[in-house]
Amino acid sequence: MTETTAIRRKRLRHRSRYRGFLESDLLLARFVDVSLETLDDRQLDELEALLDEPDGDLWAWVTGSAPVPARHDNEIFAMLRAARGS
Repeated sequence: MTETTAIRRKRLRHRSRYRGFLESDLLLARFVDVSLETLDDRQLDELEALLDEPDGDLWAWVTGSAPVPARHDNEIFAMLRAARGS
């Protein structure tokens, strides 16, 4: 059985809020609250791949203390980084 886009969005919303690292929880939850409903399938894939990464790595990339790996140097990461500044 295939997952519908609505169920996928619900799952990604949950994953963005309950990561265990407060800063990531806050950043990702805010980003998802604002952007999730407008993301297309490709962007949802990029978000899902980003959510698979450890919180420490993700936070270092967003804050610029570590370079963003090529696999995540994409539109979703740019949107996430911009959301951090707002």
